[in-house]
Amino acid sequence: MSEETTEEVEAPAVELEGKAAEFLEWLEGISVLELSQLKKAIEEKFDVTASAPIMMGGVAPAAPADDGAAEEQTEFDVIITGAGDSKIQVIKELRALTSLGLKEAKELVDTCPKPVKEGVTKEEAEEAKNKLEAAGASVEIK
Repeated sequence: MSEETTEEVEAPAVELEGKAAEFLEWLEGISVLELSQLKKAIEEKFDVTASAPIMMGGVAPAAPADDGAAEEQTEFDVIITGAGDSKIQVIKELRALTSLGLKEAKELVDTCPKPVKEGVTKEEAEEAKNKLEAAGASVEIK
C-alpha cells in the first residue's frame, strides 16, 4: 500500500501595499457586528449598495421622438415612500406583489423611497398601491 499525501494548494494572493494593506489587516481584527455596521456606513456615505441588483421590471423603452403632441402616459412606476407602523405587513405584501425574497423585501422597506414595480399599467399600479397602503405603507405612482 502506498501512502497518499494531500497538499493544500493556496490560491495566489492579491498583493496590497500601503494603506490598502493596513486596512485589510485592520479589517481582519474587527467583529462581525462591526463589519456589518461598517458596510451600512459605507453604503450611506457613498450612496451605494453591497447587495446583488434586483430587476424590478422590464427594460425601459426608448423615449419617443418629440413631435409636439402630448402623449398619454401608459407606463407607471409604483414607489414605496414609507413602511408606516406595520413594517412586517408591508414586507409580506411586497413579497406577494413581487418575486423578492424576505431579505430583499426587508431591505427595500428599510431604504425607502424605492421603486416596487416599474413600467406597469395604470390598473396594475393602482392595485399595487391599494394593497401596499392597506398594509400600512406610503406609496406614490409616477
